[in-house]
Amino acid sequence: MKKYIYPLILSAFMLSCAGSSSEEEVVLLVVENNIPSLPSLIAPENNLLCTNNEVILKWQASEDADGDEINYTIEISEDDGFIEINHSLNTKNNTIAVSLEKGKAYYWRVKATDKLNETKGYSGVFKFYTEGKAVQNYAPFLPELIAPALNSVVQSSSVLLKWNAVDVDNDVLTYDVYFGQENPPLQKVGNAQTAPQLSVNIISSTTYYWKVVALDGKGGKTIGQVWRFKTD
Repeated sequence: MKKYIYPLILSAFMLSCAGSSSEEEVVLLVVENNIPSLPSLIAPENNLLCTNNEVILKWQASEDADGDEINYTIEISEDDGFIEINHSLNTKNNTIAVSLEKGKAYYWRVKATDKLNETKGYSGVFKFYTEGKAVQNYAPFLPELIAPALNSVVQSSSVLLKWNAVDVDNDVLTYDVYFGQENPPLQKVGNAQTAPQLSVNIISSTTYYWKVVALDGKGGKTIGQVWRFKTD
């Protein structure tokens, strides 16, 4: 909840033997604004393969205690960090249709804004594939960072790198892990990992970069984003 202060000018008239006079008094009016709740994504369900590239996005409508009209901003990207936005849409409804390319993985999120342009930020992220023509196998979704948190500071002589990855075909995934002080990292420290985690040794006062390549065993490969952390 945010508070807004508006100045009000009150005029008062006074009578005296010399005639009338007026005085002005400034009063500050404090108005509280309730920010809309975060939208909750509904459809397409997370990790879904959509059989049609004409996709209808739906989310749980946000609530605004002030009764303000809510505007929704929808972002769709091909990367889970939303570095490049493929589609940015606006609506006052809690559903919207969009035409997307076939055979691609998409990530989407929604933000609710009130009449004062206040927002709690974006919702969580859902991902889905649009079915491609004659596609027999889909590459895994981008690996998702679990730990250590992006740009965090680690105080230890070793760290457990953890991530998560999903395949819309439910293929068994393996992982190649690249780690080092270069950006992007070039040294492969994990080859065909079956577990989505790997412990590595680190030294103090150093910035480290790492990324994960997810493979589905059928030719599908997805190169993850570069993640970073520092040591104290």
